[in-house]
Amino acid sequence: MNFYPDQAPVPEETRTDRLWLRPLRATDVELDYEAVMDSKEQLRGWSGGRWPDDDFTLAQNLDGLQQHEREHAAREAFTFTVLDPFGTRCLSCIYLMPVAPVAEPCCVGASYAANIGFWVRTSELATDLDAHLLATLRAWLAAEWAFDRVVFTISRQEQRQATLFRDAGLSLCAEGTLADGRPCWVFS
Repeated sequence: MNFYPDQAPVPEETRTDRLWLRPLRATDVELDYEAVMDSKEQLRGWSGGRWPDDDFTLAQNLDGLQQHEREHAAREAFTFTVLDPFGTRCLSCIYLMPVAPVAEPCCVGASYAANIGFWVRTSELATDLDAHLLATLRAWLAAEWAFDRVVFTISRQEQRQATLFRDAGLSLCAEGTLADGRPCWVFS
């Protein structure tokens, strides 16, 4: 199974009245870092308790953003920042990655499949920005991307996203363990 067609364009952005999705760049380091550190307890649940550490630094964040930017340019994975409509505040990040082995049974027959992961800044959960982002993301993926199958893989600790996916009509299609040992659920 391939990740993304070589000749297919990679969409650059999408906007709504609440958010602006565009490729994550190393120059976003301060906005991104502020959002990560503001949401670190929630992100630890999202990442299975692995990230970010209390002593996570701006320099470490820059290293991560530079890696995401290289992967994006090489079409190995695509990472998008989610900003407010004016581009002044980071609200979230979205990761479009190759499908992990645990999710492969959900992608049988697909030529180009992606695993989607995202988190939303803790302070934005009360406004249900995660539901708005999921709806925006699903519409954008269907309208502009060349994937013929997408799945959402989450840590089993992430009950809010599991409920969000079910409420959006997605179904649990697999469960298991990721390569790093984290128990996960896969929705499609």
